Amino acid sequence: MAKHYKLDRVREMADNDEDFVMALAAAFIEEVPEDAERLRKAVPEGNYYETYQAAHKMKPTVDLFELGILDKLIEVQDWGKFEKSDENIDAQLQIVLSAVENATKEIKADFGL
Repeated sequence: MAKHYKLDRVREMADNDEDFVMALAAAFIEEVPEDAERLRKAVPEGNYYETYQAAHKMKPTVDLFELGILDKLIEVQDWGKFEKSDENIDAQLQIVLSAVENATKEIKADFGL
């Protein structure tokens, strides 16, 4: 359990209310993979605005569940925010997408979602 994410901050925020922990896990499953898919499409298309919006929206949840990729997600976000057309962000994007995919599978299994 919890190899690709951590619940320490989630439980702290939920004050150990397991129903709230479950609700946060469900929110992760509902929102983060959808935003990751937005990134998967936006970056190759050079859609800076969509990249920025999706990455920015993901940050608090990725940070809360401690996926360990916040720095890479911020790099992707900044690529979109500052329209860094001279930079290749593909490696960072792949790290983010892989971490989200692994955490999503694990959270679904751990919480029966």
